[in-house]
Amino acid sequence: MLFGAHVSIAGGIDKAPERAADLGCEVFQIFSRSPQGGPPPALTADLVAQLQENVKKYGQKEFYVHTPYIINLASAEKRIEESSVRLIKEDLARASTLGARYVMTHVGSAKDGDKGEARTKVAENLKRVLDEAHTADPSRQGRAEAELLIEMSAGAGGIIGDTFEDLAFFMHELTGYTVGICFDTAHMFASGYDIRDDARVKETLDAFDRIVGLAHLKLSHCNDSKVGLGEKKDRHEHLGKGMIGLAGFEALVKEPRLKKINFVCETEHDAVAEDIRIMKEFRTKWER
Repeated sequence: MLFGAHVSIAGGIDKAPERAADLGCEVFQIFSRSPQGGPPPALTADLVAQLQENVKKYGQKEFYVHTPYIINLASAEKRIEESSVRLIKEDLARASTLGARYVMTHVGSAKDGDKGEARTKVAENLKRVLDEAHTADPSRQGRAEAELLIEMSAGAGGIIGDTFEDLAFFMHELTGYTVGICFDTAHMFASGYDIRDDARVKETLDAFDRIVGLAHLKLSHCNDSKVGLGEKKDRHEHLGKGMIGLAGFEALVKEPRLKKINFVCETEHDAVAEDIRIMKEFRTKWER
């Protein structure tokens, strides 16, 4: 179990490892482009080499790429649907070229449409992404090497991917593909899954294992929540300052089924180093 944070790529993607090191990150997450989409910055061979050298220099074990926020694979607008497929494919290619382990994405929302139909549409578009994924580096052969993760969402406004049942549907539909799940503690809590203490973490993980399967869980975002249980709003807070509380995060660290899951904080950088320190202290306390 390793800990890190989302960091900026301002000034060049190769600057991210140093920023991560300054925060105490053992792993880190980035956008490889603007979170609002648009043309991505070029990944030259020199830039990629410098990034990978800096990752080694600062001792980070691995890093991850988050797709832009604008993705909606369930959109009724063909333009948005197609651009969403393209963005995920591009980010899988870019992440593979950079050497990232995972690419996590939200899948979108049904809005006023039928959620069942929207879920099916999302699954079909994810198959398209994974069937067509390729690396940006022409010297590499085959599909993208970074693994796609579906991030659990907070449940507002017809969001898809906010329930264990949604995630189970996608894992079933994508059987045979290399794809996994990324938790987000704030999103889970806002969607009604309680993780405030040992017993509730156990109950929630038991439910996830029964409905989805813990083998599909690959990573987790690590955020407290400004909103209460089941309020279906995406509002991150620093650890211990929100409605989940420190007991919940300690329970996650000590849960043996999460021993190999890394946690990435997405809180503001004014205190994210403290969030990472807290998680490391819990790990030290419960290491065996």
